[in-house]
Amino acid sequence: MRKSVNRPPTPDVAENQEKEPTLQELINIELIESGEKERLMELLRERLIECGWKDEMKALCRAFIKKKGRNNVTVDDLVHVMTPKGRASVPDSVKAELLQRIRTFLVSAAL
Repeated sequence: MRKSVNRPPTPDVAENQEKEPTLQELINIELIESGEKERLMELLRERLIECGWKDEMKALCRAFIKKKGRNNVTVDDLVHVMTPKGRASVPDSVKAELLQRIRTFLVSAAL
């Protein structure tokens, strides 16, 4: 299997042929094919900008870079440090709105 910092390992072809898609995979396929995933991503971007989350993350990144030194920080370092902070700081209202939109989509798609 090939590995990457930015994505999970690519499974071997033989593994995929034996396995039925999970419910999560089926939902993801339907979201992509319908275009709803891109609409949800755009909504998420808008809400995170509106609530100041994006500016907060930018400030945290700048502070981390300043602390470690500009030449001593890689993108992987930033991703490793900021991902947990970023996920934890998404407002509950944004999460709830997104979850409700996903539920509405699933009901309309009858999955």
